[in-house]
Amino acid sequence: MKKIGFIDYYLSEWHANNYPAWIREANEALGTDYEVAYGWGELDLSPKYGETSAQWCEKMGVELCGSIEEVCEKSDVLLILAPSDPDRHLAYAKKVLPYGKPTYIDKTFAPNLAEAKEIFALAEEYHTPFFSTSALRYADELSDITNVSNLIVTGGGGNLPEYLVHQVEMAVLLLGDAAKSAKVERQGAQYIARVETEGGKSVTFVYAPKMPFSVTVEDANGTPAYRAIQSDFFRGLIADILKFYESGKPSFDTKQTLEVMRMRDMILSRI
Repeated sequence: MKKIGFIDYYLSEWHANNYPAWIREANEALGTDYEVAYGWGELDLSPKYGETSAQWCEKMGVELCGSIEEVCEKSDVLLILAPSDPDRHLAYAKKVLPYGKPTYIDKTFAPNLAEAKEIFALAEEYHTPFFSTSALRYADELSDITNVSNLIVTGGGGNLPEYLVHQVEMAVLLLGDAAKSAKVERQGAQYIARVETEGGKSVTFVYAPKMPFSVTVEDANGTPAYRAIQSDFFRGLIADILKFYESGKPSFDTKQTLEVMRMRDMILSRI
């Protein structure tokens, strides 16, 4: 059994509460053999669920560690969580990546492009395989979409800075082009952003707290398509993480992660 170490801002949060069970399910489907064995949270008490790290570990059957270093030393592979607190990721990466063990870093990868580049530089310095992505990359509805010229992406979530990454991840995946300019309009808690790319493509993002994820695409011939995102993309993410742990190689070019961060920065800087 290969041991996964969880590193989090606080352990009792939605991702950490669900990933262990999904990892067990993915093991059965893939024939892999991983378990969440060790955990550490910077905050002992979860502000979301009122549960301590010790309580979470007892419930999950995980050994609570006293430091990030202890998690890294004991684990075969590592998973940095803190999905709602990307401002903690660089500090964690500075301690985790020197161990050289395959590492997944949860969304949002970093609070900005500058810190994202610092994490990439650390991974390169220590020759540590790692990747990060939004789970929306694994939506089945995107798998056969090609040759996109224009794109509309919708989505929601509790707040734009935290949940924008999901829309941008889909846009970068489908467009395959770098952002050149961005404009943003606001309607109360709703936002509409328009991004033009270096290759002359365009994408419009529509965010509202309760809006479902979807994509509307137009290919180079003007042929339209609409897809409501309804597939189980989180389980697709977990399966890809385990495949990465096995091979040490991400399933996509991780330079796309830097473009996701760059496009996200462009949008948020115009609010």
